[in-house]
Amino acid sequence: MSSAVVAGASIKISPRRRAFSYSHTQKTTLQGLSLQESKRRVSDLFLAVSKTKNATRSLDNNKITARTAGASKTIEVEVDKPLGLTLGQRPGGGVVITAVEGGGNAAKAGLKSGDQVLYTSSFFGDELWPADKLGFTKTAIQAKPDSVYFVVNRGGADVDVKRLPKRPAPPRFGRKLTEAQKARATHICLDCGYIYFLQKPFDELANTYVCPQCQAPKKRFARYDVNTGKPIGSGLPPIGVIIGLIAGIGAVGALLVYGLQ
Repeated sequence: MSSAVVAGASIKISPRRRAFSYSHTQKTTLQGLSLQESKRRVSDLFLAVSKTKNATRSLDNNKITARTAGASKTIEVEVDKPLGLTLGQRPGGGVVITAVEGGGNAAKAGLKSGDQVLYTSSFFGDELWPADKLGFTKTAIQAKPDSVYFVVNRGGADVDVKRLPKRPAPPRFGRKLTEAQKARATHICLDCGYIYFLQKPFDELANTYVCPQCQAPKKRFARYDVNTGKPIGSGLPPIGVIIGLIAGIGAVGALLVYGLQ
């Protein structure tokens, strides 16, 4: 408890409630103001100071929140098999990378221990699935015959993976191949540009094989030149396409001729 004297009036200030009490109710003046007016002015002054402190505290909290949000980083990479990493279940749900082998494919792709896994490739690679449960995520990764696409969160607040929806996988056409994929790339789809780089040789695939991206048959694939990024010997369209074009042009010409007669 402390006290002060203002224009002949004794003011007592409580440190807990910051309330004011006067030792008497006698009217006095503070620069020409009545006692009641002086009390109102002092109260307004402390109210203004309190609002300033609250505004400053709110601004500081916003700055801290902004710094925390800015520290979070989402990383998307494609990792060849063997992945060279270990996954673990998070206590609150979700999957985290618990270890990364030095010099392995995951390390080369930029993944680190402690990264929270948000998405991984689905069974067939056409979607990315939220990495909610460890067992399900591992099964999906094992079912992928080639590389696995990862989306991870690094730093900042944890992400509630259960609220994440499925999302389409990045298009395979136009994506850069890793060094391991380039070493295995042998054929390319002439219809959509999908590059075949799986472990099994392309010639050993069944004739019923279709492009996983556009469903084109196996015969629509040509040998692929890794150095140029183009099909080998594809200066002209396939003979079937040429025959089809000639037949189509002939049919149109016949319709025009008979139509004019």
